[in-house]
Amino acid sequence: MNVVLLGPPGVGKGTAAARLAERFHLPHISTGDVFRKHIAEKTALGVKARDYVDSGILVPDDLVTDMVRPELVKAGSGFILDGYPRTLAQAKALKDFARIDFVLNLSAPIKTVVERIKGRGAGRADDNPEIIMQRIREYEEKTSPLIDLYRNEGMLFDIDSTQDVEGVVQQCIAVLEEKNG
Repeated sequence: MNVVLLGPPGVGKGTAAARLAERFHLPHISTGDVFRKHIAEKTALGVKARDYVDSGILVPDDLVTDMVRPELVKAGSGFILDGYPRTLAQAKALKDFARIDFVLNLSAPIKTVVERIKGRGAGRADDNPEIIMQRIREYEEKTSPLIDLYRNEGMLFDIDSTQDVEGVVQQCIAVLEEKNG
């Protein structure tokens, strides 16, 4: 089972993905983790990605795909993916090297996600107020069109992310168990 989690920054994709990966015994592939690994190891891809990540601007499609593709290939038959695809071009590239079965669209009002990001205390460079709003604008402009794409393909399921973590995870599990048979 190959699952993509969509949603704006701070909506809880990473937390839900980790719990779903554990529940379904699948690898959790987080684009953020992949970026941080490349940046920390100062790989050629990581050096290129760092400036984009720190400024809250989406990393260019080809660079993201070059980092994510090997992780998905390594995962083999099944994964929980959060943070990719984020653009229509990435979604098209993803179809070339991986099958997607389900897309879970986690949503919450912008005010809620901003408060969550401010409250998580992670100290990440991309968690200051200006960067938070830049990331949300980038999401609305470049990622939200994926909602229509995947809805039209019949694989998108909306998840109410205003509830607590357990509620979000249980809603995701219910969708995946029902639809996966």
